[in-house]
Amino acid sequence: MKLIELLDGLDFEVINGNVETDIKDIKNDSRNVCEGDLFFCISGAVSDGHKYAEDVLKKGAAALIVEKEIDKKELKNQAVIKVKNSRYAMGYISSKFYGEPSKKLKVIGITGTKGKTTTTYMIREMLESCKKKTGLIGTIEIMDGKNIIPAKNTTPESIVLHKTLKDMVDNGLEAVVMEVSSQGLMLDRVAGVDFDYGIFTNLSKDHIGPNEHKTFEEYMMWKAKLFTLCKTGIFNADDSYMKDMIKDADCEIITYGMKEGADYRALDKRLYNKDGMLGIEYNLTGRNNADIIVDLPGEFSIHNSLAAVAIADLLKVPMEDIKKILRNIKVRGRVEMIPISDEFTILIDYAHNAMALESLLTALRAYSPKRLVTLFGCGGNRSKDRRYEMGEVSGKLSDFTIITSDNPRDEEPLEIIKDIKIGISKTDGRYIEIPDRKEAIRYAIMNAKNGDVIVLAGKGHEDYQEIKGVKHHMDERDLIKEILEEEDVTTICGYNNRYFA
Repeated sequence: MKLIELLDGLDFEVINGNVETDIKDIKNDSRNVCEGDLFFCISGAVSDGHKYAEDVLKKGAAALIVEKEIDKKELKNQAVIKVKNSRYAMGYISSKFYGEPSKKLKVIGITGTKGKTTTTYMIREMLESCKKKTGLIGTIEIMDGKNIIPAKNTTPESIVLHKTLKDMVDNGLEAVVMEVSSQGLMLDRVAGVDFDYGIFTNLSKDHIGPNEHKTFEEYMMWKAKLFTLCKTGIFNADDSYMKDMIKDADCEIITYGMKEGADYRALDKRLYNKDGMLGIEYNLTGRNNADIIVDLPGEFSIHNSLAAVAIADLLKVPMEDIKKILRNIKVRGRVEMIPISDEFTILIDYAHNAMALESLLTALRAYSPKRLVTLFGCGGNRSKDRRYEMGEVSGKLSDFTIITSDNPRDEEPLEIIKDIKIGISKTDGRYIEIPDRKEAIRYAIMNAKNGDVIVLAGKGHEDYQEIKGVKHHMDERDLIKEILEEEDVTTICGYNNRYFA
């Protein structure tokens, strides 16, 4: 493909060479550059791609996209194109290079602090149910219609993203639902993506720090950017920040929630707890009407399901299919219930900071468990504040806490546990410390009582434990299975293994 074709519609300045150059491939990692490639010089937080200009020119790069001066010692007749923002140009050009694949798909983007992952899976299942072949890009994995690939970032870098969208088109998919992170929006990872729908789930203070967003206002601003890129925006009317999300939106606006006037409204919410399974029911009114049962606990499950219902309804999915999906929905590591007993509930959730843990435990408290038992640890090489805060939250909201190990990384697990205990000591919460996570889970199961809700928090979808730079396989579902095989299950309260049968 000619360079001029890739640059069409983009503001640029030719610094060297000419735009009729042939481009074989596009790269942003200097280690992978081959002869004839176009290389993007990206100014990153850790390293600056402009420093590698000399190396890639030696390797035979045909052209460079830059946003500032480079070392020209190795420069001959190669094209050097200067743009205002190399990251934006990378997304724009990637889309062109891969044949603008997003224009050949129905693209649904979801942004917000919580609920993105669960909502993506709900939507995908609903669209698949009526034969709309649908891909997924998110925190857990990428599903391209042929392969399931573990995710590295919630929103992939733009070259990877557009290549993935092309693969989806080639694999015969009609739609894709993707999580769109604030980092993905800020770093132009979604530049060049043609969004049909954008969904706003909710907003709360998260991802604020030196390596992410400087302030909550900045975080909110980048989230809102999605609604300048999509044709139709679907907003949570119950969230206090909705007005900020729609302030600069130039898309059609549709709302969902429990608030009067919402286009998709939930009324008469009811919690249910049957045979160790927790869920929620409500009456859908507004643009469509139905009695909805969601096989996931918590009020947040109402909002996640309403967002999915709105998209599915707009894309003409029959309501009976929508209801069936919600009645049987399972999302790995997101309030994922492991049904091993009719008398107590055990679930796995990714809650790995104080805000997420508080939201989860508050939601579960509404089911009036006999005991709310929380098992968690904290990651090493991370802020100690997270440990103090999670300890305090669990101490306040749990009847009993089992403190264990998460991903200790380069730290000693007992030192991390000591920090968690500082937080829990601010409360009257009862606890035990069991550093080995399998043994901690064993203790939780073997000491469960009728009416308990047991939360295994922090790992969620992860299937490893990182220790001293090495990721060791550790999946909590496997650990539960092993424990059941090792123990006399007749001694487990209300044992009825529906999960591993």
